[in-house]
Amino acid sequence: MAHAAIRRERRATRRVLSAELRRRSAATRLAASCRRRPRSLATVAIAAGVTKDVVPGIANGLRSVAKRCNLTPAATARTKRTVTRGHGRRSHPVSRWTLGQICTLTAAYRPRKAEYVAAVALIAAFANTAA
Repeated sequence: MAHAAIRRERRATRRVLSAELRRRSAATRLAASCRRRPRSLATVAIAAGVTKDVVPGIANGLRSVAKRCNLTPAATARTKRTVTRGHGRRSHPVSRWTLGQICTLTAAYRPRKAEYVAAVALIAAFANTAA
């Protein structure tokens, strides 16, 4: 019965590898869509690799900076929240920003919290390489 054990191990390995491939291809698709068209601040933060518990705070901080800089979004829409993976009950108005605008926002944003400083660095690097 050694063959069954080997077969089981191979199936388990393939499951792990295909899950990783799905995760990486989804991240690549998200990053490409952020480069092509305006997306919400939370979506760009997730595409840049910011952890999901920090994303709402960063998005709110960047929104405050946009108000302070009198910067208006490239587009607006009504959709479910990105942070809840689109599974919210109600739709909310969402502002969509280009990567050039996000570069401007991250340059003007000066967070104090260490997590937010690291997140802004990730977003700025993502926006600068894509823009």
